[in-house]
Amino acid sequence: MAETDTIPPEEDGIHDKEDRLLPEYVKQVIEAVEAGDDARARDLVEPLHPADVADLIEVVSQETRARLITALGHEVDAEVYAEMNDYVREVVIEEMDPAVAAELTGEMDTDDAVAVLEDLDDDDQRAILDAMEPDDRAAVEEALTFPEESAGRLMQRDLIAVPEHWHVGQVIDYLRSDEDLTSDFWEIFVVGPQHRPVGTTKLSTLLRTPRAVPITDIMQEEQTLIPVDMDQEEVALKFQKYGLISAAVVDENGRLVGMITVDDIVHIVQEEAGEDTLLLAGAGEGDINESIAEAYSERVRWLIANLGTALIATFVIAMFEGTIAELAILAALMPIVAALGGNAGTQSLAVTVRALATNQLTGANRWRTVGREFQVAMLNGITIAVILGIGVSIFLYPAMGAVIAAAILFNILIAGMAGVLVPVALDRFGADPAVASSVFVTTVTDTMGFFAFLGLASAVLL
Repeated sequence: MAETDTIPPEEDGIHDKEDRLLPEYVKQVIEAVEAGDDARARDLVEPLHPADVADLIEVVSQETRARLITALGHEVDAEVYAEMNDYVREVVIEEMDPAVAAELTGEMDTDDAVAVLEDLDDDDQRAILDAMEPDDRAAVEEALTFPEESAGRLMQRDLIAVPEHWHVGQVIDYLRSDEDLTSDFWEIFVVGPQHRPVGTTKLSTLLRTPRAVPITDIMQEEQTLIPVDMDQEEVALKFQKYGLISAAVVDENGRLVGMITVDDIVHIVQEEAGEDTLLLAGAGEGDINESIAEAYSERVRWLIANLGTALIATFVIAMFEGTIAELAILAALMPIVAALGGNAGTQSLAVTVRALATNQLTGANRWRTVGREFQVAMLNGITIAVILGIGVSIFLYPAMGAVIAAAILFNILIAGMAGVLVPVALDRFGADPAVASSVFVTTVTDTMGFFAFLGLASAVLL
């Protein structure tokens, strides 16, 4: 058997070892475009995967982007647009002739076409839909009626479904004879008279079974059915939990209306994980292709909220103005109390938000989780309190060491509890714990930390 030589990414002259496009390569493409040498640009881009072509379009400046797309011509096909960053794709498609955009979206899978159109404004969306083929338009319009980030938006309508009374031979003949069938599938759905899924069979099982065997004899009756209105995050959790490659999507009457495949779920997992991280930081979408105005709008409101919480902590400090005036060293030690409490709260918050997002934390184990975080916070608090207390006692004096040790222990305990109770409470009331938790936790740790430290200092040292 001949061996196939695989060129490592860092040796192909295009990618680095992390499989990113090399700056030198991007510069060559841009120089060819700016020189008007479209043939040279196409030759340089021709070896790239559609996802790499999309990356190339994204990394060039906005001024060069339109010229690059024109130069590449048919190299920028439906697959490239499906892989493109949402913000970049939206700008590019808005500048297209609706007929061209309609032709592109018509060539995409339904889920990719929906992803392209759902971000456009109503006028651009309507213009493209009106220019699409009737069958494609009907499928996309139906998908757009489902809630955003639901299984209905995510699913593909192109699938293979066969009646339960067929034999293996009939199924194979059907797959070979109908040229309009989708070419990308991993399993076949078996449906009953009302088009309700009754089972699935893998292609490998089908091809290794004699023709005369009924399809119901080889199908797997147990299957995971996805309601059309299920949130995409829940869909991703089901794929992860049950190790699915694809799954049937059913409407409110249990009829098969589409399927979701694991390649879509990979994008969802990445998207949801990044979204939660950015929301915890108050950074909005956090996309480098997002407009400056949108980035400003998303971030400034959280900074204003943090300004409000900072004023609460400032008010607590002002209550102990006399204490700080008599013991100026307190001003130098206060940031330590706030910083350690904030870090402890962030740790607990991150663990809890992830557990809620992955369904590890539910009503069944809520209080056990709270107890666990309390024990972790207690151990962390004792450890840091001992280290800091000894250090302050040596460099200052024992009473001050005892005060800051007690304050640190108290604040880390409060931080640990706030980090778990705040997101759990928000989730219980139907709010997204990733959005507002950090503001509340920061307020609690700063306020209680300063109050404990300055209060103890007033009582013990004065």
